[in-house]
Amino acid sequence: MTTPAADRARYDRATAHLDAPLAIVDLEAFDANAADLVRRAGGKPVRVASKSVRCRALLERVLARDGFAGIMSYTLAESLWLARSGFEDVLLAYPSADRAGFAELAGDPKLAAAVTVMVDDPAQLELVDAARAGGREEVRVCLELDTALHLLGGRVRVGARRSPLREPSLLADLARQVAARPGFRLVGLMAYEGHIAGVGDAVAGRPLRSRAVRLMQAAARRELAARRAAAVRAVRSVVPDLEFVNGGGTGSVESTVAEDAVTEVAAGSGLYVPRLFDNYTSFRGRPAALFAQPVVRRPGVGVVTVLGGGYPASGAAGADRLPVPYLPEGLRYDPQEGAGEVQTPLLGAPADDLLIGDRVWFRHAKAGELCERFDELHLVEGDRVTATVPTYRGEGRTFL
Repeated sequence: MTTPAADRARYDRATAHLDAPLAIVDLEAFDANAADLVRRAGGKPVRVASKSVRCRALLERVLARDGFAGIMSYTLAESLWLARSGFEDVLLAYPSADRAGFAELAGDPKLAAAVTVMVDDPAQLELVDAARAGGREEVRVCLELDTALHLLGGRVRVGARRSPLREPSLLADLARQVAARPGFRLVGLMAYEGHIAGVGDAVAGRPLRSRAVRLMQAAARRELAARRAAAVRAVRSVVPDLEFVNGGGTGSVESTVAEDAVTEVAAGSGLYVPRLFDNYTSFRGRPAALFAQPVVRRPGVGVVTVLGGGYPASGAAGADRLPVPYLPEGLRYDPQEGAGEVQTPLLGAPADDLLIGDRVWFRHAKAGELCERFDELHLVEGDRVTATVPTYRGEGRTFL
């Protein structure tokens, strides 16, 4: 593996003919991360989470690899667009209220065969039926299990607030409603354990917090494995030919695929490896997606100012949601200014070696959200840009 200094030198050489700001994906790192996800999945297919990639060319690249199968999408409009583009297995991971989208789905046999929608409430079935606009195609449905860990008799909840379907009996009840309702077919069950897959358990400089996270996650894995198995049995008692049971995420691949009830695992952030995925004991990825901002000012000793860079990630506000100055190593934000909308001062000894027009390379806190800031990604192999491909934004597709 190359050193950060060597990576910086080749990224600078590869993009010397381009003006910053710009974004790149290091294909060697991307492919190595993809191979590692397949290894960790232990023979079960990996469904790639499109929200963490947001680039059709890179979705096609990873799905061409053995071990990857299908897409997990994030809006109905995106799902339909991907299906029209030739992707044949698209699981929409979130419920939708897109009436026009449901009308299109129910009216087109190709789309209906390719897209599976998420349901956790009978009212969502009602919405789909009300939106059909005469379309008679059978709509494929997936149910979602709530994975949150409840402690102290339910007074403490650890995990995202997603589905209201926590108990296996509730899933079985909704499965019966789907099975009895004309125009729908139940094909899958999903359970995303974000408190395991999306929370780092080895945070630098915070050993007590890291140990607490590991203890929580160990308890959560045990509880969820038993409840997920019971939920799958309950749903299969209604629909024996369930096509898939999806679970996990980049940070929980090994523990998720170890469950017999799970047939596939979802992952996406592990392809780009943004900064929030540095803090795991289970795996080490290679940063593959970066963006560069040009130095435009030198306000004083130990300070440079780059253009823009204020690209915070979604989630609870905090310093961990900011991009991190990555190359050259040793730069940090001015605590009084942080990452700016139009300009960002950076402090540290490396600033004195940077000239006007040089670039600083950053890593985003999350994966696909980087692509909402750039129209294109320059694909780097060695010290050359070998292709430039549009992001969703570059194709005029801003779904959220």
